[in-house]
Amino acid sequence: MASEIHTRCAMPVQDEMLTVAEVAAELRCSKAHVHNAINGKLAGVTPLPAIPMGRRKLVRRSSLERWKRANERGGLGAMMALPEIDAVRPVRGESHAS
Repeated sequence: MASEIHTRCAMPVQDEMLTVAEVAAELRCSKAHVHNAINGKLAGVTPLPAIPMGRRKLVRRSSLERWKRANERGGLGAMMALPEIDAVRPVRGESHAS
């Protein structure tokens, strides 16, 4: 037991495992929103990497930080690459009245 506690305390911060609730608190959003990010259901945002543990999901601190940087850098350029947002051509099925 003592070695288990020592190992956890000695774990580098980058390898810390976070629960969905902890990720939600850090991102200042709901747990449902974090689950949507993990499941790739947020438009314009890459899926948040997570480790499935049965019904629970755990997120490595390093993965969360990398995900935040990647999506922050994406900005408008990443949004423009989405098929729903095209500044030049109308999206298929839409017509603009002139």
